[in-house]
Formats: sequence, structure tokens, C-alpha cells
Amino acid sequence: MFPPNSTSCFQSRRGAVLIVAMLISAVIALMLGSYLSLNLTSTRLAFRSFQNHAAVNLVEAGAEEALWSFNRDNQGQVDAWTGWTTSGSAAWKKFTGFDFTKNTTGWVKVYVSDTQPSGNVSPKIVALSSVNPPNAAPATRMMEITLRQRSYFSNGLVAKDTITFNGNNTTVDSWNSDPDNDPNTAPIDYDPDPSNGIRLDGGTVASVSVQNTAVLLNQADIWGYVYTGGAQPQVGNQGSIRGETTPVGVKIDPDRVATDFNADFLSVTNPTGGTTIPSIGPSLGVLGTKTAWRCSSLSLTGNNSLMILGDVTLVLTAPSGSSALSMAGNAQIIIPSGSSLTIYTEGEVTIAGQGLANNNIQPSSFQLWGTNQSVAGQNIQISGNGALRSIVYAPNADVKINGNGDVMGSVVARTITLVGNAAFHYDEALENFGDNSTFGVDKWRELTTPAQKATYENKFHGW
Repeated sequence: MFPPNSTSCFQSRRGAVLIVAMLISAVIALMLGSYLSLNLTSTRLAFRSFQNHAAVNLVEAGAEEALWSFNRDNQGQVDAWTGWTTSGSAAWKKFTGFDFTKNTTGWVKVYVSDTQPSGNVSPKIVALSSVNPPNAAPATRMMEITLRQRSYFSNGLVAKDTITFNGNNTTVDSWNSDPDNDPNTAPIDYDPDPSNGIRLDGGTVASVSVQNTAVLLNQADIWGYVYTGGAQPQVGNQGSIRGETTPVGVKIDPDRVATDFNADFLSVTNPTGGTTIPSIGPSLGVLGTKTAWRCSSLSLTGNNSLMILGDVTLVLTAPSGSSALSMAGNAQIIIPSGSSLTIYTEGEVTIAGQGLANNNIQPSSFQLWGTNQSVAGQNIQISGNGALRSIVYAPNADVKINGNGDVMGSVVARTITLVGNAAFHYDEALENFGDNSTFGVDKWRELTTPAQKATYENKFHGW
């Protein structure tokens, strides 16, 4: 027999369980709803973050397109700016058709301030990108990139493979022949006197090689920096790597040694212009005039000398493996003050005898460009009479510099060997030497404020 009212109690308990179950279900539904909402919000934020990153990538891609056109133009390619709209020296172009899935597309507009920069003008690239998702605001980015023509001579001595100092009293340091970066002011000559502040501690010696023999300083004293691609430089008992901030008594300053050096060794080719001549007499060029010449080879012996007049470019067309420039005995190349000589050749070069007499202060007044691209490369030997002032760019050559005086300028080669007790002085003004070199990014900034964007907004309207 059931007690009285047992059915009512059972029904009451069953109703209570049902209410609890409904409450639990409501809590679970609320939790699931919150979880789904959180996931949906996270997905939207992740996709928005992806869109913002994509907009940055589009800006960089547009800037790269403009930079590529700059460097193609610098190499003489007449179609470098084909496809761009131009007005005067300015150019602009819109790149479209970018698909980021989920019906999201993108474009980037690129404006170039000056496609034909000259002197110390720094051209600018401004890129505006937009990633456009459906039913949402676009993600945009605007960036301003300032370009600078890279120098082949940003360091003193640079080699693909090895740099070797064979002298017992060799030194390396630097100075700046043009500290105000103004070619119209008189250049400053090197002076070892520490009291006048001309001698600097920027004499860089660098090799991209990872071998232990990458930089053999031996007994050389480096007042500057030493860089390699992976190995420590080999320093003798009397050698040192120091600078202005190196503590007294420290021979090798670890802050002036790095093992992560990298560099591009771009090939150069012989220019195609110039007047062809069968041979070269006692003088070449015209005072106060820029001239270009082509000849198979140049050989000076005995007491013969070559006087350079004006701004002379000489292309020696002798093929790889043959002698392009040879000097012996008391032979000499003389470059008077105010004149300059630039030589291009893929052949062998031996400047011996009385060597090169460059009466200009700046080493860039004598340029030697090694254009050999064969596996064997080329050999270049240079000796100076007193102070040897020159810059050498020969990325596939073995360069040997012989002398006991001052060697001033910069050398880029496959291997570099310094014989004798020469003092090498890197001219820091060569960091701004841009002839024949490529453009690169000097600095950049993202334009985020309305005031920053206003400077260029009118450049992007209507296209």
C-alpha cells in the first residue's frame, strides 16, 4: 500500500528534476553560445589580422616592383619603366588581381617621386595597398621608402675568399676625403697626426668566406673592423684589431669582430661606347673634357709613361687570360691633379715599374673595373710610387698590392694579398660613391597618421 499523497510527492520530485535539467541545459546552451561566439570572433580577428599582414605584403611587393625598375634603368635597360604612367620624372602604377580567397581581393598603388635622380637626390617610393573582404571595411597600408644608391665600396678591403697581409708592419685605418658630402668643396687629404682628427677607425677588412683562412691578418694592425662569413680572423702575436673606444691594453676588441658578414658581388661588363684606337701614345684624353676610348691592350716599358688628360674612360678589350695592361721598368701612368682615369678590362693587369702616380687626393680618380666572368678569373697586380690612390672592383680577380708606402681607397676582389709594409687607408667618402651601382632601401616608415598620409593623398586619386 502506498502512503497517502505519494503520487503528489513523486510528481513534485519529478518536476524538480525537470527544472534542474532545464537549468543545466540552459547553462550548457549559454556556454556553447558563448564558445561559438568566441570562436567566431577569434576567426574574424584572425582573418582581419591576415588581411592586415596581406596589406603589408602588398606594400612591400609594390615597392619591390619600383626598386626593380630603378635598377633596370640604372643598367641601361630602356624598357625599365614600361607599363608605368609617367609625368616628368615621376611615375606611378597600380597592380591588381591579387586573390586572398573567400572573395577577398587586393591591389597596390605605387608612386615614384623621381625616376632619374642625380647628385645627392634620394628618390622616394610611396606605396598604398588595400585588401578588400566582402561586407567589411578594407585593410589598408601606406609606406614611404627612401632609396639610396648602394656603393660597391662600402668597406675598405672586401674579398669573396681570402684576404692576406704578408708584411710585418702593415696597418689599416680610414679617413674621409669629403666629410660634408659636397663635391664642390676641396677634398681633405689623409693625415696620420692623431691631434687633427682626420685619421679615423673605420678601416674595414671583410671576407664572406667561412674558412679559417678567410682573413689572415698576421702582424697587421687594424684600426677599424674585421668581418668574416663564419670564422675568426687569424691574428699574429704583433697584430691587433682596435678602435677609438677599445680599452687600453686590449689587442683584439671583440666588438670590432663579426662572423656573419655577407655581401653581393655583382658582375660588371665592359661599356659599349668609346672611340676605338689601334694603340695608345704618350698621352690620352683632352684636358677639361670627358672622353671614352677602346683599345686591345696597353703595354709600357723602359722609360715610357702615359699622361692622362681630363676625365678618361679606357676599355681594354683583350680577352680573358691575355695581357690587357702591362707596365715594367721605369714605366708609369701619370694622372695629374684634376684628371681621372677609369679602366675596364677582363684581361690580366700588371702595374709595376714606377707604377701609378695619381696626383689627386681622392682615390676615386683612378678606377679599375675587372669584368672577367670566367672560372679562372683574372690576375691584377698593382704597385705604387709613393701614395697609391685607387679603387678596384674585380669580384672574380686575384688582386695583389705591392708597396711600402700608403695605399688609399678600396678594393673588392675574389682574393686580396697585401705584400710589403704598406699602410692601407680606406676613404669613407666612398660609401657615397654611386657610379654603376644599384639602388637599395636607405630607410622606410609606415604612414599611419592623417597628417603623414595627407602629403601623398593627392598622388593616389583618380587611378
